This record gives sequence, C-alpha cells and structure tokens, in this order.
Amino acid sequence: MTGKKRIVSGIRPTGRLHLGNLHGALDNWIQLQKQYECFYFVADWHALTTEYATPGAIRQNTREMVVDWLSAGLDPEMCTIFIQSEIKEHAELYLLLGMITPLPWLERNPAYKEQQVQLDQKDLATHGFLGYPVLMAGDIIMYKAQGVPVGKDQLPHVELTREIARRFNFMYQCEVFPTPDALLTEVPVLPGLDGRKMSKSYGNCIYITEPEDSIRDKISKMMTDPQRVRRSDSGDPELSPVFAYHKLYSSPAEVADIAEGCRSARIGCVECKKILIRNVLEKLGPIREKRLQLEGDVSRVEEIVQAGNEKARHEASGTMEEVRNAIGLRRGWN
Repeated sequence: MTGKKRIVSGIRPTGRLHLGNLHGALDNWIQLQKQYECFYFVADWHALTTEYATPGAIRQNTREMVVDWLSAGLDPEMCTIFIQSEIKEHAELYLLLGMITPLPWLERNPAYKEQQVQLDQKDLATHGFLGYPVLMAGDIIMYKAQGVPVGKDQLPHVELTREIARRFNFMYQCEVFPTPDALLTEVPVLPGLDGRKMSKSYGNCIYITEPEDSIRDKISKMMTDPQRVRRSDSGDPELSPVFAYHKLYSSPAEVADIAEGCRSARIGCVECKKILIRNVLEKLGPIREKRLQLEGDVSRVEEIVQAGNEKARHEASGTMEEVRNAIGLRRGWN
C-alpha cells in the first residue's frame, strides 16, 4: 500500500450514466482520487442480485459505464478501475464470510425490505439478494480499505461490513481486516425532468453523453414552479426542478439573479431554461468530447481495465492467502 489511505467503491452497471449519477457519485470519486489510493469497480455481480433473469445487457452496460467514468474524469494513473467478476477471489471471500455472518444481521438490513417493496415486480426471494451485503462487505475488506465513500442511505451497509470484519478477526484470532470508516458525502439533490428522483425506471433522466439537441429539448420541457401559471406571476425558485440544476451548473451570481428574477417575475421560465441549457452544454462538452475519443480507441479502454484487473487481482490474492491461513485452509498437507 502507498502512504495514502485506501478507499473502495463500486457502481452496478445499469446503463448510461445520467446527471444524477455524475453528481451523486462520480464527481466525488474524481475528487477523492486526488487524496486517497482509490479502487473503483464495476459491480456486475451485484447487478445480478436483481437482474438475474435478464442479464443480457450487463456486459454492454459495463463497457459503457467504464467509458463514461473515464470521460468524466477518472484517471487510471490516479485510481484503479476494475471489473468485480474478473476477480474470482471476491466469490471465495463472499462464500467464507457467508459462513460466519448471522442470518438476523441480513434480515434486519433496512435496504432489504425497502428494495423488495420498490422492486415488487421482481422475485427477490433469493439467496443472492438476501446475501448481497455480505458480497459488498467482501468487496470492501478484500482491499483492506480504511474508508468507503457513501451517502446516508448506505451507512447500514458500511456498519454491517465493519461488524463482519470484526467478527472474522475475533473468531480466527487475527487482524486480517481493518474496520473501514464511512466517508459520508453530501449528495446534491438533483431531481428528474418531472420533479421526481432521477431514475432510468422513471424515464426522466438527462444522460451525461447524450446529443446536444436532446439535452436542449429535455430541459426546455422540464417542469417548473407549478404556481407560476403566467409570465407575470411571481414564483418560488425552490419549487422548480430547473433551479436545482442552476445551483450546480450556473455561477453564484447567475443563481442569485435568477432567484430574484423568478420571485419578482422579471425573468420568465423560458429565459431561465435558456441560461441553464447554455451552462449545462458548456460543462458537459468536454465529457462528450473525451467520450468520442475513447469510443474511437477501444483498445485503450481495454488496456486500462486489464491493468486495473491485474492490480486488483494481485491485492486480492494476497488477502485471500491471509484469510485461508487464518481459517486453517492452507494448501497442501503440511
């Protein structure tokens, strides 16, 4: 390990990244790579916990997501990018940790029942879905991470990871795994086009690499303050999803001017959206340009992932040797 503290994080490959993904996770990753030794992975096995019946898109989604990561600013010289399923040690550690993880620990996980309700159209009464927090714990402690960047909704997963690490060390009288801390990140609230949470399932997303004309069209049709019926009506900018985007894409002076202009009816919604369109396109332009370059150099992307896989595999191999020794599963008879 380097002198920097190590962190680990992953994202399920569910398709192209949208602005909610960019500001909810990726922007933070890009900043963290400057301060920490970072391992970032595509959690394709995790995708199977809910998409096991329709896995066909996972491979393509994995490629698209890695290209989006690199386009947005992840630097393979500053972080390790790898594919979860390429590191088979994750499966071995998942199995061994599953042997010692009490069932009530998994059943009390708040996300377990919440997702069953949210995804009620899927059959989630599976071992894989119940046990995915164990796989997540293995993903993290495999690399002896000291920190895990998460939002508040993911805190229970980090605490379960800490409990599993402590239980392993206690049961086998060893200090193989450090107990990682949650690096709590403030995730900007970015609503979808209709004011609800931005989600692919709602069809209300703006994707980070979609064409300019599509972005213009989507923003021009975005929901605004429902109380402002006429151009002359005063409004409340905080009620408009458009204003949430201004806070991220417009300058502080523009944000202040737009807020005052909305309340006094000096600025109309069409004008407000035109300013936003200009600023969004300006900031996404370099990402789209970088993506076009990467799409024309597929071998470069493959090299980056292969190098990341090799580094991750080397780290995982060393960890699993310690794990087997601690348990007593040494190779050979001696």
